[in-house]
Amino acid sequence: MDYNDIKLLDTEGVFSELDRHFAVLMTELSGSWSPELFLASALLSRAASEGHVCLDLADLAGSALSSDTDNDYIFVLPELAKWKNCLESSRVVGRPGDYTPLVLDSTGRLYLYRYWDYENTLAQDLKARATGQLEEERIPLLKEGLLKLFDSDIEGETDWQKVAAFTALLKRFCVISGGPGTGKSSLIARILALMVAIRGGHEIKIAFAAPTGKAAARLQEAVRKGSAFNRVKEFLKESSVPDASTIHRLLGSIKGSPYFRHNDANQLPFDTVVIDEASMVDIALLSKLVRALSKDSRLILLGDGDQLASVQAGSVLGDLCDTGRSHGFSKDFSERFFRLTGQRIVARPEENIFSGITDCVVQLRKNYRFNADSGISLVSRMVNQGEGERALSLLKEGKHADIGWKELPAPGQLLGSLRDGVVDGYKRYLEAKDPEEAFLMLEEFRVLCALRAGPYGVLSINYAVERILREEKLINPSERWYRGRPLMINRNDYNLGLFNGDMGLIMNDVATGQGLRAFFQSPDGSLRKFLPQRLPEHETVYAATVHKSQGSEFKRALLLLPDRYSPVLTRELIYTGLTRVREQVEVWGRESVFLESVRRRISRASGLRDALWNSKIAE
Repeated sequence: MDYNDIKLLDTEGVFSELDRHFAVLMTELSGSWSPELFLASALLSRAASEGHVCLDLADLAGSALSSDTDNDYIFVLPELAKWKNCLESSRVVGRPGDYTPLVLDSTGRLYLYRYWDYENTLAQDLKARATGQLEEERIPLLKEGLLKLFDSDIEGETDWQKVAAFTALLKRFCVISGGPGTGKSSLIARILALMVAIRGGHEIKIAFAAPTGKAAARLQEAVRKGSAFNRVKEFLKESSVPDASTIHRLLGSIKGSPYFRHNDANQLPFDTVVIDEASMVDIALLSKLVRALSKDSRLILLGDGDQLASVQAGSVLGDLCDTGRSHGFSKDFSERFFRLTGQRIVARPEENIFSGITDCVVQLRKNYRFNADSGISLVSRMVNQGEGERALSLLKEGKHADIGWKELPAPGQLLGSLRDGVVDGYKRYLEAKDPEEAFLMLEEFRVLCALRAGPYGVLSINYAVERILREEKLINPSERWYRGRPLMINRNDYNLGLFNGDMGLIMNDVATGQGLRAFFQSPDGSLRKFLPQRLPEHETVYAATVHKSQGSEFKRALLLLPDRYSPVLTRELIYTGLTRVREQVEVWGRESVFLESVRRRISRASGLRDALWNSKIAE
C-alpha cells in the first residue's frame, strides 16, 4: 500500500479515536502531511494508553500493522532509518532536551515530551543520589548499630536484611526488593533505629508513605510492631514512629490539578522518605516525588520487583531492579561491608560488571513467613521463573494444604460453585458487631479476578456474591447502601481525603446512632466516617482485580482466571495474586489459560533501565 493513501485509510480497529485525533494534530502542527509522523504519533498514543513510557521504533519498524478485527495485514511500517529521518525533519519532533511535543532519542525511542521529562528527571536524580556516601565520622556509629541490631551471620550465608540496612544508611538512594514474607516492612524499624543511632541523638525527620491508604496502614503497623522489639527500643525509646500516609497526601494534592504543593520550589522537609509497595508507583508520580526531595535527603523504596507494574505508565521498580538479571555488588561496596561487619557478601552475579546503581539495589532472599517447602512459596517461585507446567502440577497434585486447583466452572454453573466458599469466607465479616472488628474480618477472605469485565470479571462476580449472600440472608441489599457492603474508591477526592484504592465499608454508626456510615481506616488505625452519599466514584469489592489487591494481604483467597487468554494475563499477575495470601489460595482456571499466562511477561517500553544500568564499570 502507498503511504500517501494513509489519509484515506479507515484505521478503526487499529487505532482509537484518541490515537487518530492525536496523530492528526501532530501532522497539522508539523505544517505538512507525513504518513510516517501520522503512524508514529498514533502508535505512540496507543502505547501510552497501554502503560508504555515511550514507543520503541526499532521493535516495530518494517513490521505489518493489522486490525484487531482482521488478521489480514493492512500495511507495512517504514524501515527504521527512513522512519527516523522523516521524524527528525519534523518540527514537532526534537532531540532529548528540546522543548517539542515529541522527543526522539538516538536509539529510536519516541516519547511524549512529558514522559521524556519524567524519565530524564528520575534517571538523573537517582544516579546523583547513588553516588552519595555516608559521612566518614558516622561510620563507627553505623558499625556499632549493625552489631547491636543484627545477629551474626551463619557461616557461608548472607544476612540480606543486614546488607539492606547497611545500603540504606550508606547511600542516599536504596531499593529493597523481596517477595512477601522477606521482612521488607519490619526491616524499616531497624533502619529507623540505625538512623537515630548515627545522628547521635539529633532529631531525624523521616516520612513513611505508600501508594494507597491500605498499603500505608500496613506499613505503619509493621514499623510499629518492629519498633517494639527490645533491640530496636534501645534506639527508639526517645523517638516516635512517624505516621504513614499516601504519596499523594505526602506531596500535597491540589484539587483539579496533576501537580502537588511540594515540588522543586517547595521541597519536603524530610531527611529521609520511605516508600512501600513501590511496584505500584508510576513514573510520573515517582518523578514528582524526587523533584520534591532535597538533594541531600535519602530515598528508600521497598517493593517486589516481580509483581505487577503500576496501572499508569512505566514499570519503574522492575527497571530499577533490572528484573530478569542477577547483579552482585562492587568490590569497594563488598569490602566496606566486610570491614564494618566482618562478614562476606555471598552472591553469584551473572556477570562481574557493575553499573552506577548496582550498590543501591538489594534483593531480600530469605522468607520468614513461609517454610521453604510451603505450597504458596513453591508455586509462586515457579510462576515467577516461568515454569508453568511445574506450577500447575504442584497446584493439582494436592500434596500442599495451602494451595489448590479447580477446573473453571461454566458461567451458568458459577453461582452454585461459588456459594459454599463465599458464605464461609464472608459470614464472620458480615456478623461483625462494629467497624473495627469488620475491617479485621474482611481481610480473612477475598475473591481475586484477573479482569473487570466478562462472566469471570469483578463486575459479574461481585453481583454473584451479593446474590449468594442475599439468598443466604447474610445481607439485605434492598437499597444501594446496606450494612456490610465493602467498597473501594476509584477516583481521588482531595476534599474528603479519599484516594483511588482506599478500602471502606458500610456499617451502622453505633457511637452516634445516626444510621449507616461509610467507614475508612487511617494509616494510624483510627476510623474516619462519611455519609455514603458524599463518596466519590467507588465500587463493591467482595471481589477485586489482582491489580487493585496490591498493597493488601488476605488470610485466604480464590484466584479466578477467565476462560480464555487475554493480554492482561501475565506471570506477574498470577504471581501477584498468589502472593496476596498468607495461609491458603485456590486457583480456578483452565490449564491452557494458566500456562499461556505464565509464559507471558509484562513488557513496557521505557529508557529508564538503560539510563540506570548501561554505564558499566568492569572489575
